[in-house]
Amino acid sequence: MKRIFYLLAAATLSLSAYASKEQTATEPLEDVSKNLDIFNSLFKELYINYVDTIPVEKIVVAGINGMLNKLDPYTTYIPEDKEKDFKLMTTGEYGGIGALIGVKGDSIIVSQIYSGRPAQKYGLIAGDIILSIDGKTMIKKMPSDASAALKGVPGTSAEVKVKRYGEKKPISITIVRDKISLNPVTFSGLVADSIGLICLSSFYDKSSDEVKKAFLDLKKQGIKSLILDLRGNPGGIVSEAVNICNLFIPKGRTVVSTKVKGGKTGTVYKTAYQPVDTEIPLVVLVNEGSASASEIVSGALQDEDRAVIMGQRTYGKGLVQTTAALPYGGKLKVTIAKYYTPSGRCIQKINYTVKDGEKNAEIPDSLTHEFKTKGGRTVRDGRGIMPDVKLKSDSGKVITYNLVYEHKTFEWATKYYYNHKTIAPYKEFELTDADFDDFKQFVLDSKFTYKVSTKDMFTDLLDAAKYEGVYEPNKALFDSLEHALEHNISAEMDSAKEEVLRALTTDVISRYYFEGGMEYYSVKHDKDVKAAIEFLSDDKKYKNLFTK
Repeated sequence: MKRIFYLLAAATLSLSAYASKEQTATEPLEDVSKNLDIFNSLFKELYINYVDTIPVEKIVVAGINGMLNKLDPYTTYIPEDKEKDFKLMTTGEYGGIGALIGVKGDSIIVSQIYSGRPAQKYGLIAGDIILSIDGKTMIKKMPSDASAALKGVPGTSAEVKVKRYGEKKPISITIVRDKISLNPVTFSGLVADSIGLICLSSFYDKSSDEVKKAFLDLKKQGIKSLILDLRGNPGGIVSEAVNICNLFIPKGRTVVSTKVKGGKTGTVYKTAYQPVDTEIPLVVLVNEGSASASEIVSGALQDEDRAVIMGQRTYGKGLVQTTAALPYGGKLKVTIAKYYTPSGRCIQKINYTVKDGEKNAEIPDSLTHEFKTKGGRTVRDGRGIMPDVKLKSDSGKVITYNLVYEHKTFEWATKYYYNHKTIAPYKEFELTDADFDDFKQFVLDSKFTYKVSTKDMFTDLLDAAKYEGVYEPNKALFDSLEHALEHNISAEMDSAKEEVLRALTTDVISRYYFEGGMEYYSVKHDKDVKAAIEFLSDDKKYKNLFTK
């Protein structure tokens, strides 16, 4: 309780003191002091007089978050207990066991094991249901609860009790935690004759080193062109983005600059080293999940006419954050500036109040401004990075999404794993038609179904038709439409056989060959990667793009 009043009182007193020092204090500063005083007094009265006990920290944090939610999506409060998660976002390192945790119904499940990490070494297996950790039940808990319990100081141990497929009794496993360092380069290799691919998942503090290492290794293998995959990469440290650009563009070039409050120029980030290769043909893959540092890289390389950007429009996060220490171990992650590419365009989408996960609405040209790349091509601001070559977003069929979302592919892969001690090498392994038929029967036996929005809309239409008196005269038509909207899971699965098999195969391979095998298989069947390979294979098409 004392710490809450200390936070409120300290904020009020410090701002009041600051205002008193400034003899020409502006009205907004006076408003800040006034409103903090109101909030402090209100909370005190509430605490003293409210009829029930108040969960002090809970409602104050809710108030803080409510205030910050009125700003941009990236200005956030980081409590002390979330500091480990914040460190993971910037360094890719944590103390833990090296496993991904998921949820199915009331159960916490091990969804993926990382190769060579404690989870694998001590015998945890994907598909295990976690019953308890160090004696604390995990039934009806959230994945975040299990993840927090499994993280800890390297060298300490966690006692994990699991229910395993085919075993009648629970199994107890003692796992000694270790320092887990996630490699942001999730895949690096040849994907066609003399074409290399590097997949980068995030911009941690060593990302540029890992990309450079992968790039140099691919050059030793004789690549003559490169694909840099930034799809789904949410960003990270700006300097890492600058250093990655520096692999492909000369020393001394501006990669990104910032503007702070009042439109003043903030920091200008330039390449500081001699590049590795300024000539190799380069394609950068992006999508709606490519944000922040991913947009800095793709935007700078596009402005320099150094790479062809392929895919879908990026997310549009061009707001710069820094952290400020708060009392009692918390932090404020606060937006202090905006990013601008070398041509002068702002990466940030115009409507920056749109939260992650909300629809990234298309922005008309009339609301944006034109800028020119080094070679004179037109690019625009206010909506992230528009690709030079647009690729259709392949979200797949609804049936496939729901089979994965409802863990049906995962459950079948677990069954398959325990019925097959070994499989072919991951570069050769493919499931068969017989495997697909077995999976289909497995799904049908489980009485699987899923909700479709079309059926909900039809129900609303039916109610409206009855209310307005048009149902009875057209009953046969409505009945026919209702029948057409009924699920036929077997037929739906047949129509999506190819992509269902890919989802199944990915789940199966991950059990035997972990993330390495899974990434290889995903890349092998990736339509965007195939499109990039085709584009790079046509030297004339590649060069002509920069002359538009």
